[in-house]
Amino acid sequence: MILQVLADGLILGSTIALGAIGLTMTYSLLRFANFAHGEYVTWGAYLTLTFLGFFGAMAPLGPFSFGWPLLAALAASAAATAVLALALDRLLFGRLQHHGSAIVLTIASFGAALALRNLLQFLYGALPAYYTRELQIAIHVVPREIGGGLRVTPDQFFVLGLTLALVVAMHLFLQRTTAGRAMRAVAHNPALARVTGIDVAAVVRWTWVLGGVLAAVAGTFAGLVGQLRPQLGFDLLLPLFAAAILGGIGSVPGAVIGGLVVGLAESTAVPLVGAEYRAAAAFAVLIAILLVRPQGLFGERAR
Repeated sequence: MILQVLADGLILGSTIALGAIGLTMTYSLLRFANFAHGEYVTWGAYLTLTFLGFFGAMAPLGPFSFGWPLLAALAASAAATAVLALALDRLLFGRLQHHGSAIVLTIASFGAALALRNLLQFLYGALPAYYTRELQIAIHVVPREIGGGLRVTPDQFFVLGLTLALVVAMHLFLQRTTAGRAMRAVAHNPALARVTGIDVAAVVRWTWVLGGVLAAVAGTFAGLVGQLRPQLGFDLLLPLFAAAILGGIGSVPGAVIGGLVVGLAESTAVPLVGAEYRAAAAFAVLIAILLVRPQGLFGERAR
């Protein structure tokens, strides 16, 4: 029982972590809370479903419930979601950034989120959807005699493995590449970065692209191990913010750890206090940690 709760928490936390990375990067560079980020998650999930219809069906790949068409659809969806994020920045955020304060941008993102959610529901309908109807038998990873046993489906293994690969790739990108170092410089001091010759506008575009890609992957993962619904991103929005704040705004490792902590807190709350209180349990953990460390686990203390 205990091991199963921990495994479920890690699977949920991996989806939250991927979404929180884009959210914390946007906040650290552009200095506003983007409520539309949750809708990027939903649009990414549904765009994968759309592209999956173009690529067609194929026999499942090994033990998984999906084949190569889903992976191709995920790649196309990630690119399309990045374009959506860039377009919204070009039409809305980029224009307001030079004339409005952070609160104006935040309210504008809330309005954009409502528009995107209703447009998606108009296009796809309100009924739940699924990538595949294939049934999977969970694999016994740990015998029942040890901690109540542990069963994980192949799709859940895939989600955990690809999440780990993407997190490592993001870390290497930010630490080893010129674009990644430029992003860290702009997040630390935009004015100084501009003086040293860094193209801040290009860095902002990179941020939107990466955030959109990771949001699409997070949405697809959520749909793969659950179901697609128009409220998917909205339901994940508060956990995404909780993970970003818990880890420390601007910290990619912090967003990952924060996502896992939030996922574990929500999963643990289900057998203890009931599923209806899972979000409250996650925020109770957030508040407790912030009382001890207000800047978050990996954030820098304000001077």
